[in-house]
Amino acid sequence: MSGHRIFQTAFAKVYPMYVQKAERKGRTRAEVDQVIRWLTGYSQAALERQVAREVDFTTFFAEAPAMNPRREFVTGVVCGVRVEEVEDPLMRHIRILDKLVDELAKGKALEKVLRQADG
Repeated sequence: MSGHRIFQTAFAKVYPMYVQKAERKGRTRAEVDQVIRWLTGYSQAALERQVAREVDFTTFFAEAPAMNPRREFVTGVVCGVRVEEVEDPLMRHIRILDKLVDELAKGKALEKVLRQADG
């Protein structure tokens, strides 16, 4: 999967889709940002800089300050793919982010999305 098209896609192109998905279900951009910051370790300002720079997903995750170790607790199916079975590390990070946004949009409590309760 090292040459997958999503790897070179600008994070800034997908980010608004994450926000729209969440907002359609009554969630907020701030909650989406919190989920992204939880996963990657970016500060809000650094996240906004990455979006403004239009870095691709490869760069976005490569420059992430501190991937959350609790990301390993993110399991389940998103886009027809079982997250925990994705072997490519970058694709797994992308699928974990997709799954977190999906859980947020489905109304899951933010504490649960961020794996702060019940691991």
